[in-house]
Amino acid sequence: MVEFCKPTTHDIDIMQDIVKEDVENGTILFRTPQEMATNIRSYTVVKVDDKIAGFVALHIHSPTLAEIRSLSVHKSYRGKGFGKGLIQACIDEAKKLGLTEVLALTYKKELFEKFNFKEIPKESIPEHKIWADCIRCKHFPICDEISLIIHL
Repeated sequence: MVEFCKPTTHDIDIMQDIVKEDVENGTILFRTPQEMATNIRSYTVVKVDDKIAGFVALHIHSPTLAEIRSLSVHKSYRGKGFGKGLIQACIDEAKKLGLTEVLALTYKKELFEKFNFKEIPKESIPEHKIWADCIRCKHFPICDEISLIIHL
């Protein structure tokens, strides 16, 4: 059985295990257990037979703009559509919250384009995003991620 749902703070260790490889190779920013706990409501997990297979966060930047962050699926569950399901869960949640735009910074441009995300120049990303997150990245200031946005 596959279920998309909100995690609890008891799931943080499992979530950190899932994302560990992506953090180590620099494709996802490290979040401390405290950061994840503070933002636990922004996460959605996908469970397969009650086991967490992946997760994503929808981080709200403003009354109109959110960002899809930390999309990660455990390697043994990749290629089964769970990443797409997590992206769709974020889009659905953003709509329910009344947001009008969702941003993504990614190395998987084609995945987001399937949802009608369009590439945008990095200069158009909100400044507080750059200073709050990007500055912590090991690739900063030479970022090779692609910035995309969808208008809901």
